[in-house]
Amino acid sequence: MKVTLAQKKHELGDKEENLTIVKEAAEKESTDLLVFPELFLTGYKLRDQLWYEAEEIPGPSSKYISDIAVENETCIICGMPEKIKDEARLRNTALLATSDGELYRYRKSYAVNFGPFEEKRYFEGDPGLPVFETPVGKIGIVICYDVFFPELTKSYSLQNVDIIAVISGSPSVTREFFQKIIPARAIETTSFVLFSNLLGREENTFFWGGAEVISPAGRSLGRAKLFEEDMLNVEIDLDMIEKYRKGRPVISDTRPEMMYRAADISSERRRF
Repeated sequence: MKVTLAQKKHELGDKEENLTIVKEAAEKESTDLLVFPELFLTGYKLRDQLWYEAEEIPGPSSKYISDIAVENETCIICGMPEKIKDEARLRNTALLATSDGELYRYRKSYAVNFGPFEEKRYFEGDPGLPVFETPVGKIGIVICYDVFFPELTKSYSLQNVDIIAVISGSPSVTREFFQKIIPARAIETTSFVLFSNLLGREENTFFWGGAEVISPAGRSLGRAKLFEEDMLNVEIDLDMIEKYRKGRPVISDTRPEMMYRAADISSERRRF
């Protein structure tokens, strides 16, 4: 199957323009899975404008992306701020629109709130870890800071996902971390990992791009340019996953009692 990671500059606060980018990419690329980065619909550093740009799902933008997916017989992942009725804070959400008209969503688990980031002012973290059965395989999604918590991707691998999509808004100062940790997540889950990162400048923040497709063996199957627009097209063979999982049985060898113990330790730490 063909996967495409769209590394395009977005327009901060201009949903109409960003939706046009999604539409043009879907029409041009003829791909099975098209992936855009974290908060691509609106841009990242909107601050209080997020309240006005966020939408419920389904809503105007998600329905539009769904129509694009159906018309072009592709699946599309795109980051957006999500509004939930009667809730005070938003969700940092990855929308998944499938070629057969289904709309799914993953909500970021860990809102990042250190250094230049202030997500907790606007976003609530969500504990859900859904796996999506799609026409192109079983997909799990994490968003940016989530990838530093291996229990999330481990949970997906225990549900036998084929693909883990990591959509991100990583600035250039964190590039080294992501370039090391993304292959590790592929190796420990024996899944294909797709990394799609924002590109361009927002105020004093520079997003570096660097989209990449990693095999279940941790090998790079394709990497986009740094700090430049690019469209990364890679053919992946999901039938290879079984081979990797038999050769390195980290999923079948997982001991549930160790995960329970880790949860107990985390709860104990929070008491102090």
